[in-house]
Formats: sequence, C-alpha cells, structure tokens
Amino acid sequence: MSKEVIFILVIVSMAIWITVSREAVKPSKEINWRKMITLLSAGTLSALVITITLFQSLPLLFR
Repeated sequence: MSKEVIFILVIVSMAIWITVSREAVKPSKEINWRKMITLLSAGTLSALVITITLFQSLPLLFR
C-alpha cells in the first residue's frame, strides 16, 4: 500500500474510534447498539489492516 492510502486509513480509523468513544460515554439506555457494533467492527478491522501493513514495512532485521 502507498503511504497516502495508509495515511487516509489512519485518519478514518481515528475518526471511527473517536465516534466509538463518544457513543460509549452515553448512558446505557441512549446507546445505539447497532451503531456501536458497526463502529467497533470497522475500527477493529481498520486497526488490524494498519498493524499488518506497518509490520510488513519493517526492515527484515531477523533474517
């Protein structure tokens, strides 16, 4: 992946996690659980993609 795509993915991921945290501080009765589950899934997937991409770009020091 190019650096620009990773940068955009990082920005989107940050926005997702900020939205998750704002939803999480609401009282339990006001939380939209469908929105929360969707955001958590998208945030987890984006974090996983970012982590894998960053590990793949590390120099191969242990070979």
